[in-house]
Amino acid sequence: MAKRKGGAGRHWFQAAWFALTNGYMAGFLKGKIYTGSSKSLCVPGLNCYSCPGAVGACPIGALQAVLGSGTFRFSCYVFGTLMLFGVLLGRFVCGWLCPFGLVQELLHKIPLGTKKKNLPGHRWLSWCKYVVLALFVILLPLVTTQGVALGDPWFCKYICPSGTLGGGIPLVLLHEGMRWSIGLLFYWKMFLLLLLVFLSIRYYRPFCKYLCPLGAVYGWFNPISVYHMEVDTEKCTRCKGCQTACKMDIPVWERPNSIDCVRCGDCQRVCPTGAIQSGFLLKKKRDIPHRDIS
Repeated sequence: MAKRKGGAGRHWFQAAWFALTNGYMAGFLKGKIYTGSSKSLCVPGLNCYSCPGAVGACPIGALQAVLGSGTFRFSCYVFGTLMLFGVLLGRFVCGWLCPFGLVQELLHKIPLGTKKKNLPGHRWLSWCKYVVLALFVILLPLVTTQGVALGDPWFCKYICPSGTLGGGIPLVLLHEGMRWSIGLLFYWKMFLLLLLVFLSIRYYRPFCKYLCPLGAVYGWFNPISVYHMEVDTEKCTRCKGCQTACKMDIPVWERPNSIDCVRCGDCQRVCPTGAIQSGFLLKKKRDIPHRDIS
């Protein structure tokens, strides 16, 4: 069977979603952050609140704000939103709705050097995103809160490259006063961003694989999300062509709902027998081995 087409359509969808969720053009022209009513709503992907064009909030940023509040009152809305996106879509969000995921994919298309899927030490490095989630998103904002003051948004402040690209750089360029006040923290975050830019040219989505706490959260929902993947075991020949095509290096024929799958659809397009399906209304099969683990 010939390879199925449609890979480019996902990038157009990603670009359209990026434009929709960062469409406040006056913010870029005036150098002001949008503060309208929609800013209280979380968008699914990693989308910086401080981006001048952002019309919604980042779920990780919102989670940190809740955890770092001096009153320690957890917002049911933030946790409920993460669970809703996770249960409905899983890491489909990463593959279709995350602006920084699109940036990494476009960088990977630059024809420089030998392209590789994973960094050396991938097996161990893939656990880092759970460390980032536990330490920088949850524990540090909680334990460093003093009195009624807000705790530091540790991930957003010290790590998030999406925030540097979408928020930090535009605001520094648009405000002369900020250019005079930048210091070590800004240079540190620029270093992290540039490092990820260079890594993304050679390796596929390094931030998503090794550092993104939002991907870590959504990955837990992949085995149970309403949008899911299935392999018809009667059609599957176990040729492993799906894993060869998968840039996340997943044995799709064995684990179609891996916690690392971003639902890009590359495996479906190369399957010679059409054994792989994805969607909302598929009937989940019970005879696929290992589908409930990573």
